[in-house]
Amino acid sequence: MLYRGAKSPVVRDMGGFKVRLNMPGWLLPWPRDHGYGPLAMVAETILDPGRLVAMHEHRNDEILSWVPEGVMRHDDRATGRLVTDRAHLMVMNAGQSFWHSEETLSGDPPLRMLQILVRPHSVDLPPNIQYGPIEPAPLNCWRHLVGAEGEGAPFYVRNAIDFFDLRLEATAKVAFPRKEGRHLYFYVFSGSLEVGGVRFDEGDQGLHQSDGPLDLVGIGNALIVAFLIDPRAPAARKGTVGDHPKIPSPVLARTLLTLLRLRDRLRRRS
Repeated sequence: MLYRGAKSPVVRDMGGFKVRLNMPGWLLPWPRDHGYGPLAMVAETILDPGRLVAMHEHRNDEILSWVPEGVMRHDDRATGRLVTDRAHLMVMNAGQSFWHSEETLSGDPPLRMLQILVRPHSVDLPPNIQYGPIEPAPLNCWRHLVGAEGEGAPFYVRNAIDFFDLRLEATAKVAFPRKEGRHLYFYVFSGSLEVGGVRFDEGDQGLHQSDGPLDLVGIGNALIVAFLIDPRAPAARKGTVGDHPKIPSPVLARTLLTLLRLRDRLRRRS
């Protein structure tokens, strides 16, 4: 079964620092969790030039920082200063405790990125940070960037999830990655495409509750990320951000999303 989610209306705007929150579990007709197995949340983050997100703590979140537009200037108490951009990836395995800050300089371009919150298999694991270059993304071919610890991907998280990205050309047809027993979640960062006869535009997301084959076709040039998720994997739901206690319950979320989408439609009409 393929579920489509429209662009999330759940946005936090903190003045030059805007976050659009995508909850993969909310795509289901009757959700029981805002996350889906080990994948807690996908946050699209926009940071204006000259904006600082001050030093703050994460616990029990595995955080992937994927930066296709702009630069993210990171600082932490263990490693120091690092710069993440389209040629570099960062994974913070926060574990027991990890402190960091993020900023852009006044001369930097606007930053638009994804910060992906993965639930580890256990609480209070040793903290760690991974940072390094990534190979250039080939056209119309999935790039495997992150996998479970010990399985050979360039970067790892401590649970059963794999992360890929794809630069898709118009009219190109590509099969989604597959793995036995894994379900698929994907997010359209830019552009438009068609999956199973259904159109997906920028900000749309999809959940395929199957490990069966599924293709996508570019309507225009597009940039997509995809996750292969073991929905039955043990997952600690104690993340500082990924499982924040203020996240609405699934029952309240259905009402919240309905009201927010109604608000957006009224704004467009006025």
